[in-house]
Amino acid sequence: MKGGRLACLLAACLALTGPAAGAEEKFAFGYVAHPFGDALADETGLREALAETDRENLAFVVVGGIKSAIEPCDDELYAQRRTLLNQARHGLVVSVAESDWSDCRYRDGRPAALERLHRLRELFFADDLSFGATRIPLIRQSANPKFRDYVENARWEIGNIMFATLNLPANNNRFLNAAGRNSEFEDRLVANRDWLQRVVMYAKRKQYPGIVIFCDGNPLFPQEEDNVRRDGFRETRRQLASLAAGYPGKILLVHNQQSRAGKQRAPAIRWKGNLGDLAVASDWLSVQVTPAQPVLFSVAAGKSANPARD
Repeated sequence: MKGGRLACLLAACLALTGPAAGAEEKFAFGYVAHPFGDALADETGLREALAETDRENLAFVVVGGIKSAIEPCDDELYAQRRTLLNQARHGLVVSVAESDWSDCRYRDGRPAALERLHRLRELFFADDLSFGATRIPLIRQSANPKFRDYVENARWEIGNIMFATLNLPANNNRFLNAAGRNSEFEDRLVANRDWLQRVVMYAKRKQYPGIVIFCDGNPLFPQEEDNVRRDGFRETRRQLASLAAGYPGKILLVHNQQSRAGKQRAPAIRWKGNLGDLAVASDWLSVQVTPAQPVLFSVAAGKSANPARD
């Protein structure tokens, strides 16, 4: 009995390391951008991107949202996307986008964000494993009873790199301009602050050289230029700067929010000290990770991107 229990515990510990990748071995992961595209009312772009990632040698794939802005927010579409994601060859993790829940409305025009977020959590984050044939064990923020609702925030480790998802919608972090308390925004702000703190703490404790955080919006970009009443990313931006200042490695944010400077010729990591951001506005790309080299993260081309480095 004891032997069987010990074997199970050993297997669980080995599983938490994710797909095999030594501490000094290079590997790559894929990221599928959110607008697969917004001009299409079907899943053609997403299906093609996933088919291409299946043919690549990747440790895992992250999908930055499950639907475009013009697609319906109904259970039927959610179920279709769930089935599609499970057909992926690699372990696949969902990083939620604003169009998945934050922009959703009922047929009469009333906001449906909270109800759709609840349903999204039920359908896409019901267990502690990724989608895909190679299911990656995940540690979810919901393991902490204080934040049991935030199943979409997850972390995993491969090759001495910490990876994490963060629910940070691109529409100003869903800060509502209407009068009254922004309860969803404020509660999620507290959860995200705790989650980022823990992700960096664990990576620092294990002396990992890098952290990659996947989110929808770019919190490093001030929102004042969008004429918003209040910058919904302000607290997160300040926290990331503070965490990066105390972290000896590099922190990379991979997000869907296109640069205000115009369309990039090729996706590239923009560094400010040890804090970088990578905007993936369309299609998909892969990121090479080389822990033993000075350049920890470098961008390789996906469907329509040209190679770029950090």
